Amino acid sequence: MDLDELERRIRMELEFLDYPNRRWMPAHAPGPTPSVDVAIVGGGQSGLAAAFGLLREKVDNIVVLDRNPRGTEGPWTNFARMPTLRTPKQSSGLDFGMPNLTPRAWFEARFGRDAWDEMTKFPRETWQEYLVWYRRVLDLPVRNDVEVTLLRPQGNSILIETRDGDAILARKVILATGIEGGGRWFIPDLVAGLPKHKYAHTADRIDFAALHGKRVGVLGAGASAFDNAFVALNAGAARVDLCFRQPDLPRINHKRWIEYSGFVAFYADLPPLDRWMFSRQIQRLRAPPPQDTVWRCTSHANFTMHAGAAWLNAEMKGETVAIRTPKGLFEFDFLILGTGLVSDPHCRPELALVADDIAQWRDRFTPPPGEEDEQLAREAYLGPAFEFLEKTPGSAPYLRHIHNFTAGANISMGHAAASISGMKYGTPRLVAGVLRNLFLEDSARHLDDLVRYDDPEVVELTPPPGFVANIPSKK
Repeated sequence: MDLDELERRIRMELEFLDYPNRRWMPAHAPGPTPSVDVAIVGGGQSGLAAAFGLLREKVDNIVVLDRNPRGTEGPWTNFARMPTLRTPKQSSGLDFGMPNLTPRAWFEARFGRDAWDEMTKFPRETWQEYLVWYRRVLDLPVRNDVEVTLLRPQGNSILIETRDGDAILARKVILATGIEGGGRWFIPDLVAGLPKHKYAHTADRIDFAALHGKRVGVLGAGASAFDNAFVALNAGAARVDLCFRQPDLPRINHKRWIEYSGFVAFYADLPPLDRWMFSRQIQRLRAPPPQDTVWRCTSHANFTMHAGAAWLNAEMKGETVAIRTPKGLFEFDFLILGTGLVSDPHCRPELALVADDIAQWRDRFTPPPGEEDEQLAREAYLGPAFEFLEKTPGSAPYLRHIHNFTAGANISMGHAAASISGMKYGTPRLVAGVLRNLFLEDSARHLDDLVRYDDPEVVELTPPPGFVANIPSKK
């Protein structure tokens, strides 16, 4: 089956599943500011899946806004530098139960069954190609080169302001801004004081060609640290030293344990204490890089991994960066920081007007003695549909209109957002919650529509000529 045939089958399946098919959202009165029922910020995999879920339920006055040019949405062609995805190739979550919309169906139509059997994990660029196809075949309403700068409460809606000065009024906003959408990338203080041209975070754009012949220091033991070390090695770095504070490289990926339907689907229904303890355990046990990612680095003779080598101090010596560690002094020409992110709604520029009203875990939950965790305490405490909640009940009712479908939802909702392996359960929960809230808010209008409904079912009492009263049974 080629792509043309696959797309024909998808259109047929959508037609078969098109019930109920009545549009049910109220029309918007014309005004100076364009209005939508739902605005989705972020056109990567999470934003595209949310848009498809809404369109299937006949909420079609929606828009997806993405700051990147078309075809480059999400991390895959920006800061992601791994050759392949880390999730199993069978992972699926954008299809909403339609087999022909799965990554496997597309891959086999594009490259053949043998290629699928031979592949172990999706190549990163191939996954991006699937997402581009997914958007096209479903005709999703994405607007590119639109950067959202601020969310401004306005009555029962949210006014979305953009970099180019445009504004969109939305009843609901879904933040689908991925890993970084819950906070900001973390730069250690000891590095932040160095000249900007001497360091970069793994999420930054890095001119790796400029590292040819250079001594590169990488901080971190996670997958992104190793990915960037490998790219620097391939670019011809003279030496790459990867340092981390743990006494040994983590070996067990406990995040693989959570990838089962019970946990991903129902974690959000656990009481706060249980969610906290699960998140504490996941946080405590750092995930290692994949085996092949480690091998790609250690196969280079000019790569060295230093356990127990936390960076204690950094200073400039001419054009050299001197890093002091418990393992001695290192001298580098450039630093790459695989230091993750800080998850806190106060770090998001688009939430500047509302962050102080958002409930964080520290506002709703007190952990048992010895189980405190400042990182988890800063995360937003979300409602059952990923919506922000008020720090002070009754003080900011507009927050229920903003749904945080980012990595900042992890402690509240489990790894059901900004995660390929969790989207199968997280996206339907998000979509159902948005639809529920839209319906309940309009219940008076729906009742009025019912009272005024006058479309007759019975028009004539006398049957037309040729009408058959008895339905013939099949033999």
